[in-house]
Amino acid sequence: MTIVLLVLATVYIIYFSDWFKPKIISISSTSRAFGRRPVNNAAAGPEMIPVTFSLEPQCRPTEIKVVPLTAWQTNQNTMPVWHLVYSSNAAPVKIFFYGQRLRGMKPEISGAQAEPLQPNVTYRLFITAGRAKGQHDFEIKTAN
Repeated sequence: MTIVLLVLATVYIIYFSDWFKPKIISISSTSRAFGRRPVNNAAAGPEMIPVTFSLEPQCRPTEIKVVPLTAWQTNQNTMPVWHLVYSSNAAPVKIFFYGQRLRGMKPEISGAQAEPLQPNVTYRLFITAGRAKGQHDFEIKTAN
């Protein structure tokens, strides 16, 4: 009886609990000008509209990385354009901007900053928060 009970408990835990299922972070992105007027200077190039990311559920990220999608598809070790790693005392995050400094996180390479995003290029954002992971593809717009 004990063996049957253990087998049933094991089957229940594996198939009906979320102990062994990967935790997924749902990510969405938005590009809005926030009332800023675009710079109409041809020498300066088009003004980039900031990208805002929203996470569900709120989490304490241990790694945030953004890579150009086409480069990543051919080489998964491609250099990221923005890469933050856990430092200490990271705050829970719900919403953040591309390139923003987040409390408790630091650039993977000391002194590195987020590279400017190029218009009409698809990027992939990867977020890890302990065992939870998420990814999201986005493309930036230019202010017209």
